Amino acid sequence: MTDQSYAPTSEFAAQANGTADLFDAAEKDFEGFWADQARKYVTWSTDFEQPLDWSDAPFAKWFVGGQLNVAYNCVDRHVEAGNGERVAIHFEGAEGDTQTITYADLQKRVAQAANALTELGVNKGDRVAIYLPMIPEAVVAMLACARLGAPHSVIFGGFSADAIRSRVADAQARVVITADGQHRKGKVAPLKAAVDAAVTGEDSCVEHVLVVQRTGADVEWHEHDLWWHEVVDKQSDQHTPEPMDSEHPLFILYTSGTTGKPKGILHTSGGYLTQAAYTNSIVHDVHPESDVYWCTADIGWVTGHSYLVYGPLANGATQVVFEGTPDHPHQGRWWEIVEKYKVSILYTAPTAIRACMKWGQEIPAKFDLSSIRVLGSVGEPINPEAWRWYREHIGGGSAPIVDTWWQTETGGIMISPLPGVTTLEPGSAQRPIPGISAEILDDMGEPFTEAEKVGYLVLTKPWPGMLRGIWGDNERYKDTYWSRFGEKYYFAGDGAKYDADGNIWLLGRVDDVMNISGHRLSTAEIESALVSHHQVAEAAVVGAADDMTGQAVWAFVILREGASQGEVSDDIVNELKAHVAKEISPIAKPKSIMVVSELPKTRSGKIMRRLLKDLAEGREIGDSTTLTDSSVMDFIKSNLSKS
Repeated sequence: MTDQSYAPTSEFAAQANGTADLFDAAEKDFEGFWADQARKYVTWSTDFEQPLDWSDAPFAKWFVGGQLNVAYNCVDRHVEAGNGERVAIHFEGAEGDTQTITYADLQKRVAQAANALTELGVNKGDRVAIYLPMIPEAVVAMLACARLGAPHSVIFGGFSADAIRSRVADAQARVVITADGQHRKGKVAPLKAAVDAAVTGEDSCVEHVLVVQRTGADVEWHEHDLWWHEVVDKQSDQHTPEPMDSEHPLFILYTSGTTGKPKGILHTSGGYLTQAAYTNSIVHDVHPESDVYWCTADIGWVTGHSYLVYGPLANGATQVVFEGTPDHPHQGRWWEIVEKYKVSILYTAPTAIRACMKWGQEIPAKFDLSSIRVLGSVGEPINPEAWRWYREHIGGGSAPIVDTWWQTETGGIMISPLPGVTTLEPGSAQRPIPGISAEILDDMGEPFTEAEKVGYLVLTKPWPGMLRGIWGDNERYKDTYWSRFGEKYYFAGDGAKYDADGNIWLLGRVDDVMNISGHRLSTAEIESALVSHHQVAEAAVVGAADDMTGQAVWAFVILREGASQGEVSDDIVNELKAHVAKEISPIAKPKSIMVVSELPKTRSGKIMRRLLKDLAEGREIGDSTTLTDSSVMDFIKSNLSKS
């Protein structure tokens, strides 16, 4: 528990999409509840006969017998309803170029791209790989695939040729869509070269590489290469979407950061779209006729799929799509965009929030952020200090914060406050949303409600947006997600605990729960304690093997602007160790604290703690190809002996 909680205002509650009676409805009739949401948020060309078929558990079928077209739901139906002139996308390029794309514009672009893919031989069921920066063509490409019933596999634009090759091969993609390059902090980074290296060889399944001309960079040209503008722009802007079965595959998204064969998470059409649209509405409280919504995630991650493409577009929202980074060309770039477009809902990662904290509150103070009425957090647990800073300096001291827990595998938000219902507790995702059932289990697999006891978060009922398996490997799906506690429970892989009020606090992956002298401690809790110190902006904690205690706490911290970043005295290190001991327990006191200028992060903002663990345990550093700046690890490694 924290010392302060925040109830919704009566004014906010009166207009909120998410209401308390949704909980009662879901509890009373689980399948009927989801049937109602499916009919509310999705237009079906053929209505479904059965909400859920769980007879082949753990393989679910939702909205059985129903047919829909996902792209029609995200684009055409808004145009047909008379909202074609509503802005779908305010695009802001990294170097300042802009586009305003209405739903009518988007409909034409998606139709042209679908016709182009058809010309290239892409049929229903064929897979298409997408390796693009955050540009409108990325959204168009995803929707064009959905229109054709061709499952897409979006590959994050920072992945290496080897990562692309393994994903393309596993999905057996016939076409790859990429760009000549991407803008990164004033420089042009190559993209096509990685694709070239990935699709060479006689055994490649790729027939065509479609290339968007984004930067004008020189690229090598091959027989199978085609320019996007030469193929797509000549197409008719008329295309009739074909209805798909509710369980038709919509996309494959590969999990990253592990060795071995990539794990292709499969999502299908009807259930996924229902949950993406429903959660975007009730959790983010999107009102399409008045809000400007901005999810800062990259489309290479599931957050970009669900809450930048499918959820908000299904709801007919107006949103911002930004190609760049929050600190280029200056550290106020995000807030400049909020002011320009009058963004009212902002959904981002705790890592980004802590970076803004480090840069100082005076930066957002230069901009008019009064349009913001809802803030969201995604990707990892947010510590209470960052939560309060976010509310105070970005949300004007009043905007509710929805701290959301979900996964690539779940497809949509599972645990979160509802901003018009929930009394907010800084740092807690709080409770499952209406229609979702979760519990925390002990080591024996038994549910408990005891406060502050650390256990394993599980989901106890199927849900519409759930993964339908791992692409091409059903046994791996069952072994990975349904074996830890038997097929009764989906094990999310995360540790969690309840507080005295029954709120759920996420503690990160169970791999990030350390055993120190027989005591189970969460890395997230220790990180939160470190960041609560007035000199610390950000922290990453790992557990490293230790002969005496089993595991020991190693911490890497970034100090706030104005704090000493150079030769760090023993005083600050000892002060931070004492602070953790006071906030949690002497058992949690770090064995080592190293002050760094940056932490190893992916471009989505996630801290690569496994690389820090490699360092702490003296191993060869693992794959760092997804890092924004790989030199960060070299710096930490060279200074490790000084800590």
